Amino acid sequence: MGGHRMRLEGWPTARGSTPRLGRMTGFIPTLAQIDEMHHAISPSDAAYDLIHTHCVIVATITRQLVRRQNALFVRRCTLPQDAPELASRRPDAGAEPSPLMLDAPVVPPTDGVRDGTVPPRLLDARMAVIGAMVHDIGTYRVLAHDGSDGEPLRFDGPRYIQHGLLGYRYLLEQGVDEAVAAFARNHTGVGLTREDVERQGLALPPDDYAPTTLEQEVVMVADKYHSKSVPPKFLTVEAYTKKAARFGEGNKRRWLDVVAKYGVPDIPALAKRFDMRLV
Repeated sequence: MGGHRMRLEGWPTARGSTPRLGRMTGFIPTLAQIDEMHHAISPSDAAYDLIHTHCVIVATITRQLVRRQNALFVRRCTLPQDAPELASRRPDAGAEPSPLMLDAPVVPPTDGVRDGTVPPRLLDARMAVIGAMVHDIGTYRVLAHDGSDGEPLRFDGPRYIQHGLLGYRYLLEQGVDEAVAAFARNHTGVGLTREDVERQGLALPPDDYAPTTLEQEVVMVADKYHSKSVPPKFLTVEAYTKKAARFGEGNKRRWLDVVAKYGVPDIPALAKRFDMRLV
């Protein structure tokens, strides 16, 4: 399919150095190879435009969050002991939890991202961006209406929960390394556990589908700030907090915890940059 190709700004598209990983069982795709896979699996230009653009946006937010985390890590030894960046910063008991009401951070915003806490290590920015670009590749296979006849796209609601697992399997079929394919498998919600799957009766094999690395987790977080609704939209922290709360207080708490951990990106600026609505 053709489609309008949106590139990730400020990132090389040619083959570069391979991220350092553990034992590899497949290849680490370049951005150009990822684009080819998006085209290969997409049933229409409209589907490609919606899903690939979403991945570009999530990769953009991912890169911003990673830069913030790495900036905090570099500053860790120079921060005062009471710096909010060094603490988990849970709100006081009885207070309404909000990552937007924290002590003033010592480190100024990084690439538009404010707040956040020092990570245990540097994050692999290249691996995280690659993961963000493939994380939703399985959504092409949960379309109830694929847009090939010019009519609006529509996702299959009951099957949508399977898109992560379908994307994971597709990537493995293409020979992509497990470390990359796992980004598709482990990004749904704010950490989908076996208990969540069984309790909610989700159409998935009972298992944990939560991130297992910091890079996977940061992509999961970035994904929550943008929706593939038709038309697509950006979500603020508050907007996704309301969405997360629909699945219980524990789910809401997990979301607020990762926001406090990774910081708050400038979503209004991103909505303006990509010319999309903001809720």
